[in-house]
Amino acid sequence: MKITDIKVVPVNRFLYVKVFTDEGITGIGESGAWGFLDASAEVVHSFKTYLIGKDPLQMEHHWQYMYRSFHFRGAAIMGAISAIDIALWDIAGKWFHVPTYMLLGGKCRGRIRTYYHVSGETTEELVESCVNAKELGYNAVGHLSPFLDEPRSKPYFQPYAKMINEAADRVRMIREAVGDEVDLCLELHRRMKPGEANAFAQSVEKYQPFFLEDPIIPDNFDSMALVASKSNVPIATGERIHTIQEFEMLLSRNAMAYARTSVCLCGGITGTKKIAAIAEAHGVQIVPHNPLSPVSTAACIQIAAATENLAILELPNHDTVSATERFTSTSKVRSEGFKQSDMVTWVPAASGGFIDVPERVGIGIDLVEGVEEKYPYRRRDINTRLNVDGSVVDQ
Repeated sequence: MKITDIKVVPVNRFLYVKVFTDEGITGIGESGAWGFLDASAEVVHSFKTYLIGKDPLQMEHHWQYMYRSFHFRGAAIMGAISAIDIALWDIAGKWFHVPTYMLLGGKCRGRIRTYYHVSGETTEELVESCVNAKELGYNAVGHLSPFLDEPRSKPYFQPYAKMINEAADRVRMIREAVGDEVDLCLELHRRMKPGEANAFAQSVEKYQPFFLEDPIIPDNFDSMALVASKSNVPIATGERIHTIQEFEMLLSRNAMAYARTSVCLCGGITGTKKIAAIAEAHGVQIVPHNPLSPVSTAACIQIAAATENLAILELPNHDTVSATERFTSTSKVRSEGFKQSDMVTWVPAASGGFIDVPERVGIGIDLVEGVEEKYPYRRRDINTRLNVDGSVVDQ
């Protein structure tokens, strides 16, 4: 079997890659460089010149060849490698007539625990969103911002004490509303400094959050380790990094309790399995980062099924716009009529907070016919929030 063509498929706010073979088997993958998809597409075109004519089943060799080809890395490059790698694993599953997870060691579980995205621009909306998730059967909620999901167009300011106390009180209200039957995955969106993060962690630890995700910017591993060393609430981080070496540096510093592996950014299925193995050696579980489309979810399911040290899987609502769209755009954009599920042939559904591990061959999903014409690609706008004094907010 040989690769005959590679096609970049930009759709709506997503970037897909299709790999074609002379056996008539096609694989699909997705790039997670969601802010820089045009750049990631160009990287795919560069790698295409190498991959044409190669055996698609040599996933590890191709991964190494692409990753080490030009001695540079970054989100656009790693998003391209990830999309291609996922597509190759999809082909492998179809070639051997098995789900891709069977080629990763087989099932470690028959059901995958998930957490549901919640949001709110007001305290009332956020609490209601969490209660609704519980009513839908979920036993965990995530993307839960105690600082609210205010639009990036709204200038930000709060005094320190009010910022900490109001956010902690929202966590209290949510805990009281859903009880102990629902785990709270708190998403801090890198908006705090180390001292602030530790003060906030101390304020909310009595409410037993599952974890604090990205309390500070991820650039300085020592700073993240400092936060983790002083927090009694477990720290989850990793969605913004994309190499096995970066994860090892965080793990060796005891800077994370949960590794947020972005399957569509950290090297695809091959890269994620490498990171999961390193995390297992450190007693750390993975929580795959999955704010993208159903194709990303399908790829994450393969990892979740075959990886022993999985904690939980992020599951966005695929009956609306992407999470990256909803949480980085204005209210007007959030309300547009668009369903991700209309783009694809299958969408996994959770019942009682769990997804049954599917038996579909490969990663089990494809794009519907004519998807590019039905949902034309749109480049993302730069939309960074500012403080009232004009300086940049991390959100």
